[in-house]
Amino acid sequence: MTRRPNLAVVGATGAVGEVLLGLLPLRQDIWGEVRLVASPRSAGRKPVVHGELVEVLPLTEEVFDGIDVALFDVPDEVSARWAPVAAAKGVVVVDNSAAFRMDDAVPLVVPEVNAAAARMRPRGIIAGPNCTTLTMIAALGALHAEYGLSELVVASYQAASGEGRAGVDALREQVALVAGTEVGEQTGDLRAVIADHGPFAAPLALNAVPWSGALMDGGWASDELKLRDESRKILGLAGLKVSATCVRIPVVRTHALAVHAVFEREVTQEHAQEILRDAPGVVLYDDPASGEFPTPNDVVGTDPVWVGRVRRALDDPAALDLFLCGDNLRKGAALNALQIAELVAGELSG
Repeated sequence: MTRRPNLAVVGATGAVGEVLLGLLPLRQDIWGEVRLVASPRSAGRKPVVHGELVEVLPLTEEVFDGIDVALFDVPDEVSARWAPVAAAKGVVVVDNSAAFRMDDAVPLVVPEVNAAAARMRPRGIIAGPNCTTLTMIAALGALHAEYGLSELVVASYQAASGEGRAGVDALREQVALVAGTEVGEQTGDLRAVIADHGPFAAPLALNAVPWSGALMDGGWASDELKLRDESRKILGLAGLKVSATCVRIPVVRTHALAVHAVFEREVTQEHAQEILRDAPGVVLYDDPASGEFPTPNDVVGTDPVWVGRVRRALDDPAALDLFLCGDNLRKGAALNALQIAELVAGELSG
């Protein structure tokens, strides 16, 4: 291909789509046309792309004509219907939904960990993992390459924006209801004041909600199983033991995870920190004596995953405990998809 590849952004007006459009001028300018696509109700809007107003087109089969790579950030059912349509036209689809992640014919890609997998796409589709998985997988991939990962125990603290605009709006409305009151000091008063939980299983303001996703067998939440299954596929560890508990907390952006990782070999704190300091897509921020450890607010709007509180486990010399934060709309969705698209563009141009 001698011309620059053309890019379509499907879901361009959503929360992740807006972040993605903001990233484009910050990345290498490799694209020809950037075509914006969304649902009919959003068609006609004119976001700015590279300093120019670009009209949003409704999602139709014809919208993929002349497109080389399409980024999908839409609900699962929309991806399931339209990604194969685009792929049938010769478009390489990079999909952020859960529709294809566990399809054996669709690679699940995090460029810092398994970039080569993006070339093996018999269906013409490449999937990106859940934002919670993305918060930890680059750091764990680097540690796995050195020590051999065998088991994970994870507690996630997930931002409201993981539920899209509806989640952010619900959190802000709930916070407004309780601000300046004594709500939260007595049993059950949050539920009495916040009758509408929005997309959350319980009131989120002044609270922590240990649920994210749909109910699955055995009482597991779907986000917990996603973290397990996606980590296994990305790392190529079908037998990796993973136990996760996913919790929503009242922050707008950035997921945080507390991870207990068990390896095949003995680890040291110093060497683990050295590995993480050099890992692509990772920032080591780890000096508790100086008050340096990542919090969600530190990380909003930044590209890398931040890692701190790195410790060798007290009772297992082959285990590490660490705390990670990553902007769930940026690296957790938009940036990872764009990095995959750039890999494909380089392949097409080469």
